[in-house]
Amino acid sequence: MSKLEDFLEPLSKGVWEVSVDKSEVTEPLGEDWEMSAINVPTPGTICSYRKGQYHVHETKDQWKVHLDRYDPKKHPILHLVDDAPLLLMIGDTFVTLFSTLKMKEKKDIEETLKDQKQSWHFQVIAGIFMILLGMYIFGDPIATFSGVFNIGLPLIIAGFGILVTADGIRNLIKRKPENVENGINQVKRGEIPWGVVITAIGIWAMDLDLMTWMRILTVILMVWMFASAISLLIRVGKGRKAVPEGFVSRLIIGVISLAFVICTVYIPYSLVYFMILTLSAIVFVIGLVLLVNGLRLRHFMK
Repeated sequence: MSKLEDFLEPLSKGVWEVSVDKSEVTEPLGEDWEMSAINVPTPGTICSYRKGQYHVHETKDQWKVHLDRYDPKKHPILHLVDDAPLLLMIGDTFVTLFSTLKMKEKKDIEETLKDQKQSWHFQVIAGIFMILLGMYIFGDPIATFSGVFNIGLPLIIAGFGILVTADGIRNLIKRKPENVENGINQVKRGEIPWGVVITAIGIWAMDLDLMTWMRILTVILMVWMFASAISLLIRVGKGRKAVPEGFVSRLIIGVISLAFVICTVYIPYSLVYFMILTLSAIVFVIGLVLLVNGLRLRHFMK
């Protein structure tokens, strides 16, 4: 019987990533492996899990495991700065999207046709819509930014607050003396007040003007990219052994991140414009992927 942990020793000796065939792992992942909802996009990933600093990407045939420098549970800010720099996340997003444009193996195509999970015409229509949306965002970035931060984000915050409040009220109504005694269906401490506070924040955020949102986002992006640049360049300065995930790539990310921060000092809000244009490119590429895959599926269905 072999666990995934039995194959991870090279990670403690400077190896960046270990790929283990699923056939070699005879036991399922233990309960201490938790599903990771937010990850740097990786081609071929079905699902991701974490166990402390260990981060595993499950693909069709393999477990791909690497060792993060920081446990996101214990050090979320440091993890975001060093393990997930903004430019790395953007770059890997595009790599993952373009990798889906590659022709699938015949066996995979046959399985897709057999499952019929998504019809080709839906993918084509959705692809065209996303392409047009990406072009719209590129053509009018200010309107997009205003729509997202003056309307979309406040509504999401307020909606989340309402859900938290409603959940607290529902649990309060369900409470019975015998359940309280047994610790069942008890209202989480402060659940209703926190829900009201979150809702109030969402409503208040609707009154913030566009320039205030731009200042807030600019500061957040500048701090994130500057911290990532310094962290990466310090490690690069220690030599290749200190950067097992890729010396050249981390050097480039660090230098470009620092350049963006300096550029923003002289050209305020340039980072915000960069992020909006990046969003338009991502939406456009997603549309392109859907369109190409839809037309490809249509071709094989004939």
